Amino acid sequence: MKKLILGFFLAVLWVGSQANAQVIAGKTNFLYWGTTTPNLGLEVGLGKKTTLELVGGYNPWTFDKDENKKIKHWLVMPEFRYWLCERFNGHFFGLHTGYTFYNVSGVRIPFQEEWTKDHRYQGWATGVGLSYGYSWVLGKRWNIEASIGVGYVYTNYDRYECATCGRFKGSEDKHYFGPTKASISLIYIFK
Repeated sequence: MKKLILGFFLAVLWVGSQANAQVIAGKTNFLYWGTTTPNLGLEVGLGKKTTLELVGGYNPWTFDKDENKKIKHWLVMPEFRYWLCERFNGHFFGLHTGYTFYNVSGVRIPFQEEWTKDHRYQGWATGVGLSYGYSWVLGKRWNIEASIGVGYVYTNYDRYECATCGRFKGSEDKHYFGPTKASISLIYIFK
């Protein structure tokens, strides 16, 4: 999987290098850091009003070993964006997809029932969604961006009876419609 992610990053860079007046930006999502997840993104200008973004995050930590409280996961999320004014400035609409592998226990899963915090879930998820965002220019190379997305996610996971005991309860899959993305990002534009 690491080779696939590296290959995708290299493809994004190559596509960006073929665009006229290319612009590449690095970014990080403050909301995602709020889940203790280090994350980085790369966005490449494709045309005057289009960009391709690739964001990745990795959370390897267990918060409480005695209670097995953790939100371990890795995620990769590409998004094609259409900017209404010019790329990296103002309003944009996006089409995003993504893939994640997770091992979560002892925490409530957002947009799910309260009892999810009493179990452990290990599995993968993928989906697709639409997003809207806005980018504020702070200076020649710095922007702040906010975006939100909604869409569909399919997940397949193993469920364990409790966060600490590890008794296998079975494999399940789930279809989800709702929020799929939220970000407030700091952006540095390389020219």
